[in-house]
Amino acid sequence: MKYSINLLSEKEKPILDRVMYFFLNYLRYIIIITQLVVIGVFFYRFQIDQRIVDLKESVDQKKEIVQVVLPLLKEADIIDRRSNEANNIFKKQEKFNYMLKYFLSQFPASINIMSLEVNPDSLKATGNALDARQLQAFYALLKKENKFAVIDLQTVRKTEFGFSFVLILSKFKEV
Repeated sequence: MKYSINLLSEKEKPILDRVMYFFLNYLRYIIIITQLVVIGVFFYRFQIDQRIVDLKESVDQKKEIVQVVLPLLKEADIIDRRSNEANNIFKKQEKFNYMLKYFLSQFPASINIMSLEVNPDSLKATGNALDARQLQAFYALLKKENKFAVIDLQTVRKTEFGFSFVLILSKFKEV
């Protein structure tokens, strides 16, 4: 068996050789990895650009939808306001009708009405009663039922036809 032993130290390679060795062996891998990263960023950029374009198109579509729907919304708002106004008018008319029906249903047949002023929230009746007790009973009935907040019996005078009166009823309460 033969062994060879080298007792001389290896000669140090010059720096230029070491740099050349590094460039030839490792730099190509660094360049390839760098190229792969650049290609990846390039494709990612395409993907991001496509998303931006899609989002811009989506925003444009939504703007067009809003522009188309805006007149319809304005028209619906106008119709809603008109509907609310009509409902308020109907409610006022219903209250007025209920107030007048109540008054006429409670009014005794033995008392005559000479004039009747009707306002949306009040009544003013001028009339004659043959008997003061009937007028007093009607007044007491109105007070008892409490449908009007203000019940004012004004100017009761004795005349040749009986008793002349002015009755003011206001602030009708719907029950």
